[in-house]
Amino acid sequence: MRIIHTADWHLGHSLNGWTREDEHRLYFRRLADVIEQEEADILLVAGDIFDSSNPSGEVQRLLYDALASFKRRRPNLITVISGGNHDPAQRLEAPMPVLRALDVHVVATVQRREGRIDIDRHLVPIPGPDGTPALYVLAIPFLRASDLTGLNDEGTDPVVDAARRFYAKITAQAAEIAGDVPIIATSHLHCAGGLESEGAERRILIGGAHAVPPSIFPDSLAYVALGHLHGQQTLKGGRVRYSGACFPLSSSEIRHDHGVTLIELVNGALTHRHISIERPAQMLRLPASGTIALEDLPAALGQIAFDSTLPMGLRPLVYLELAPTDAASVLMADAARCVAERGLRLGGARVQRQELHEGEEIPPPPASLRETDPETLFVEAFRASAGIEPEARHLDAFRDIIAGE
Repeated sequence: MRIIHTADWHLGHSLNGWTREDEHRLYFRRLADVIEQEEADILLVAGDIFDSSNPSGEVQRLLYDALASFKRRRPNLITVISGGNHDPAQRLEAPMPVLRALDVHVVATVQRREGRIDIDRHLVPIPGPDGTPALYVLAIPFLRASDLTGLNDEGTDPVVDAARRFYAKITAQAAEIAGDVPIIATSHLHCAGGLESEGAERRILIGGAHAVPPSIFPDSLAYVALGHLHGQQTLKGGRVRYSGACFPLSSSEIRHDHGVTLIELVNGALTHRHISIERPAQMLRLPASGTIALEDLPAALGQIAFDSTLPMGLRPLVYLELAPTDAASVLMADAARCVAERGLRLGGARVQRQELHEGEEIPPPPASLRETDPETLFVEAFRASAGIEPEARHLDAFRDIIAGE
């Protein structure tokens, strides 16, 4: 049995005003190729299918088109989707009666029946060649405070204790049904020890805790397919794993090797390996390290090779680290124009402030309002933000504003 673990698609994501829809469409075509080539039996999607709690109709169609295409390419495919912190839980679950016809199971909320977790909603049996279950998928969505009990109990870390109790209970209920058949769980959270992507991952709180230890997952689980952290990585000796996001969602993810995790079940034993998926669009940082002066930018942009017949939605996204040679607003505007003239997409730009060198003194604290005047404050603010002294034109503009002209 072959299982593909993926997560963090973030459908509806945009970057500096650029929609990622064309990139998602191409990514899904490549994912469908992997599903067919690897002869996958199961597709696990561990949360953050959508980027926001209010996805547009077009974004939702993008998801359903993809699920239908996976099923066409691999008719026996079973898909299990669990909700993430970005997802609109009720909206994600709403089409379940229709999706079941495509062998798609969606679990975005935790439901209880007579005081116990409704395990029938969470546990998906995967039949083997003889029709009896060869594997169970325990679909656990992002847990909110209302899903946990005992948060007010005394203890050194009641949130972790409550989460540990939840996973122990739901795993025990699943084991009552599964017996000796392996169980793979999905979940969406931040495990302590996992590497974050700066600026891309929202710090999620499970009842107030930012990260929980991977030891909260009972040892009886054969594998835990996680979502939330965007870099593919393994914890707890390989049994707990993040597959990573579909492609870079911020500049901090440029160096990530994006793709999916292929899990193989052979004679009751699980192994896994990473499969890289080519990015739908390039994402670049200029320069690779340090900063670039505005006058050097056109030549550097000219070195970026791309197919000029590509739609804008698939052209390279460029992040710029600019040297502070002028006011930040001027540099940003001129840099954006250079990128647009080249036919590229600006993912973001930042003007690097000048750093103190060894031996230089730390500037004194700012003077109180009684000891200064508006123009002096303007000059200090300009110097701090732009890294250079204001020119006469900047001072003239400031004085005009003060004079009300």
